[in-house]
Amino acid sequence: MTPKRRVDNLALFGGERLFSEPRHVNKPNTPPRELFDRYLDTAWSAAWFSNDGPLLRRFEARLCEQLDVRHCIVTCNATAALDIALQALRLPAGGEVILPSYTFVSTANVLQLAGLKPVFCDIAADSMNADPEQCSRLISSDTVAIIPTHVWGTPCDIDALQALSERSGVPLLFDAAHAYGAVHGTRRIGGFGLAEIFSLHATKALHAFEGGIIATDDDALADDLRLRRNFGFSGIDQVDLPGVNAKMSEAHAAMGLANLDVFPQTIAASRLCHETYEQGLRGIPGLVLRMPDPASQPNYHYVVAELDAPRFGMDRDTLTKLLFAENIWARRYFYPGVHRMTPHLPLAPQAPVSLPQTERACNRVLVLPAGAAIDLDDVRAICTLLRFISENAAVIAGRG
Repeated sequence: MTPKRRVDNLALFGGERLFSEPRHVNKPNTPPRELFDRYLDTAWSAAWFSNDGPLLRRFEARLCEQLDVRHCIVTCNATAALDIALQALRLPAGGEVILPSYTFVSTANVLQLAGLKPVFCDIAADSMNADPEQCSRLISSDTVAIIPTHVWGTPCDIDALQALSERSGVPLLFDAAHAYGAVHGTRRIGGFGLAEIFSLHATKALHAFEGGIIATDDDALADDLRLRRNFGFSGIDQVDLPGVNAKMSEAHAAMGLANLDVFPQTIAASRLCHETYEQGLRGIPGLVLRMPDPASQPNYHYVVAELDAPRFGMDRDTLTKLLFAENIWARRYFYPGVHRMTPHLPLAPQAPVSLPQTERACNRVLVLPAGAAIDLDDVRAICTLLRFISENAAVIAGRG
């Protein structure tokens, strides 16, 4: 890695790339191979690879213990988890579900496919999570659920949202896809609302190659979910309700268990990465890192910057092109907002939904390569490059 000394050294202008291989946002964590092999060998020896195997049951039990909840229903992915959770709630067709537009598109997709109507709320500027006051204003006689997101693994305003749910009688589910390991107050994310849904995708803080978790303290809901995960079977030749195949394999559970074994080290490494960015980016005009709320604790898996273009000297998308050319695959997340994506555009496109804070975030946020798997020397090199770009923004702009 050779630091840039002149604008001509930037890869976009013909210079050598800073990194020979891409540096991704959240490269998958890899636990020690012997841990994974040890778990997988038990499935191999038993020739039990799916259908509620012993590794899956052990994984679910350990998740319950760590999250301090009564039930964790593990699925093949988080989208399937949300799908069966919505089915289990038996929400009326056409009902409205309030959710932020500043989230991953799968949540709104599942709602549409379930015959429900997504109603998009704006986010709070300080947290980039769903704004409870706007959620309250959007509740109507047609509202059947609220699904806020713990974006970037930073907990929502849980207390306000739970109070709103209790006042209105509207069920509250949390999209906790990013949030495994995060803490609200003194309690881990997982035990709030009627249920919380996590992703175990390979890029998440805790992963199982792929998978999802529904965490809940509701016994009846958990029983229903277990049936729906397995075609509705309650016993041999006994099908009690319409279900799907949302089961997790034993190989996936083995990876989940191996990653659980080293999860404290994963969080510690992610936090050190975040702190290294904090130090390296301090004082760069117009580039501000999103910092944790003192009342909660994120999992530090994401490093999220917000770019003030006039102060930095260029807009976010121009900066992204410069970084990509250097093999720094920083990303603008959730762009352009789910409410502006084709499947979810309003029926009257001449009068689109106005979500100013969401649109502001979509135009300013830049997520940097981070997590436990990135080398801290790479983080320092990225910070040095960002400072160089900021200091030379006017010259770069002159290059077109």
